[in-house]
Order: sequence, then C-alpha cells, then structure tokens
Amino acid sequence: MKKIIIVVALGLIGAFGLFVWTIRIMADKPRELSKTETIDSNDFHNGDIIFQTSKSSQSKAIQLATNSKYSHMGIIYETDGQYYVYEAVQPVKLTKLNEWIKRGENSHYVVKRLKDSDKLLTNENLKKMKDFGERFKGKNYDIYFEWSDDKIYCSELVWKIYKETLDIEIEDLQELREFDLTSDIVRSKMKERYGDKIPMNEKVISPATMFESDKLLTIREN
Repeated sequence: MKKIIIVVALGLIGAFGLFVWTIRIMADKPRELSKTETIDSNDFHNGDIIFQTSKSSQSKAIQLATNSKYSHMGIIYETDGQYYVYEAVQPVKLTKLNEWIKRGENSHYVVKRLKDSDKLLTNENLKKMKDFGERFKGKNYDIYFEWSDDKIYCSELVWKIYKETLDIEIEDLQELREFDLTSDIVRSKMKERYGDKIPMNEKVISPATMFESDKLLTIREN
C-alpha cells in the first residue's frame, strides 16, 4: 500500500513539474495574434509609437549597424474605431495595426508613448500631426536614408512629424559615420546602395536611437 502511495505521489510531482515547465515556456514565447483576434483599444492611444523587428532584406544590416533588435517603426492612429500604423514602407501608407504586428518577426512589438502625452497629444495637435504626415503619403521609401522630403524612411517619418507639429525632437540626429559599419553584412549593404561614395556626413535618425529616447515611456511589449 505504501509503495502505491509513493508511486502516485511521485507521479503527481512529475505532472506538476511538467505543468510548471510548460507554463514557463509559454510565458517566454512571444504571443502571436490569431486572424480573428482584436486589440484592446485601452492599450493604445493616438500618437503612440510602435517598434518591431522587420523581416525586410535590409533589417539585419540595420540591426547590426545600430546594435538593436528593432529595425522598423511607425505612429499609431485611430480612425473610425480601428487602429492603424502610419509607416514609411513602399510607399508611405496606413496599415491596419493587426496586420502590421503580424508582419514583424514573431509578431513581437513594443509601444512607447510621449511623456506628458495627455497634455501634448490633444485633439488639435493630433490633427496637426495627421495633416502634416499626409504630405508624405504615397511617397517612395528612401533606401539611401537621405535627409530630404523627396523620399522618406520609417524613423525619419516619425521624427519629422513630431518635430514639425509639436517641436519635439525624439532624440538627436546623428551622422551615418556614427553607426557601427564594421560588419560584413553592413558593408555589403552599403556597397550595394552607395558604391564607393558612402555619405558619411548624412544626417540620420534610427529606430534604435528613438527607442532609447528618455522622452518616451514604454506602454506595452508583446
């Protein structure tokens, strides 16, 4: 009888251990949105900034050059009860939030919000942001990362919207030379884009730099 009790007890302990292990694995695994799952609107506000790891061909080079996992970003806007990400891809456009999240690596994303956003992101200012951003809608993605308005890349779009409408610089601009350009992957991508004439003095802003800004608060990470 004692042997039976011991065997049963060991079995229960083993089952409990397996349950705890499974829970830990699931907790560490990034949660992917199902096709029908919706986002809780309480998690997001107009003007929030969202970051992800892109699956684009240049993403790895950006990650290595900026020493960050985040290579793409955009601004969240709500329209008629639905949330979208205004982003610079090819071309600049609004993308449904669910679709944007699923497009990133492992559906992982981080949402950040401007400090004192309740005072700064008023309806009036949000309208200014949207109106200013409209001038870029449909423009081509800037693969050369030039600081002009002819073409535009993701972090440049977000930075300029905040700067031009709220006079807020979400981190200082850098020059291309300040990034880590030593990796073979980065060198290859630079050679592909610029040949032997790399514009080292070009003003740039990266998703990584803005991600680390002390002007932003982390709201949600999945």
